[in-house]
Amino acid sequence: MTDAGFNARVLTDSVSPAGIRLTTLEVRFPRFILSELNTHRVLSKNSASSRAIPTNKMIERVLENPAMPVEWGLNKPGMSASEALTQEQADEARAQWLRARDSAVEHVRNLQKFNVHKQVVNRLLEPFLWHTVILSGTEWDNFFNLRISANAQPEIRVAAERIRDAMNASVPSRVGYDEWHLPLVQEDERHLPIDLLKKISAARCARVSYLTHDGKRDIEKDVELCERLMSDRHLSPFEHVATPSEDAAFHANFRGWIQMRAAIEMQIEAVHS
Repeated sequence: MTDAGFNARVLTDSVSPAGIRLTTLEVRFPRFILSELNTHRVLSKNSASSRAIPTNKMIERVLENPAMPVEWGLNKPGMSASEALTQEQADEARAQWLRARDSAVEHVRNLQKFNVHKQVVNRLLEPFLWHTVILSGTEWDNFFNLRISANAQPEIRVAAERIRDAMNASVPSRVGYDEWHLPLVQEDERHLPIDLLKKISAARCARVSYLTHDGKRDIEKDVELCERLMSDRHLSPFEHVATPSEDAAFHANFRGWIQMRAAIEMQIEAVHS
């Protein structure tokens, strides 16, 4: 089994005065299981976009470090394999997978000759890409029960195990009623005004990095992105930024926490009412 490319790390781990834990992680796994992760609606998510990455960089990634199945199962009725291919068969299956990657790269390069936009061309490379997602949630039991299971696809099972292990190794920080859960805000920035930190955090969750696409930390660019997201109503990044509620009820998909998104939606509704 090859699972070296998988990774999960806790970005921010908080516990409210009511004892409800909110955890945000950065998780890396093969792009071809993203649809399975997206079925878990109780978790807030933001993903790195293949539409935004230059095609030549994408080609470099799939040639140097392609995402591949972690197991080569023997075909049978049903969704899960119960037996593995022989080593000889698995080696040939791996070779065929890499030939498919090479073919995809060839077709992508041909499309580049016609100057086809990367938002189309890059899609052909997605089965062979590693993918990074920001995940936040208060409710994880159902995810772990379903995905750390013999019936789960092996790749999402490995990702779920990485998430579980990262959370088990993390100690959440206490966050008071007037404080905020702020993923991707760095320690040397926490002296800044809270409204600025909220904008910075949301923008970086949208970008799935505390760095800009140019590889720099730039608060001004973070604020610009935040304001553009609000103007265009791309509000999912504002779900990761949250403050404890005084009850244990669900507020959107978080229990005991109120997302920054809620305040933005109220502002939009007030403007248009």
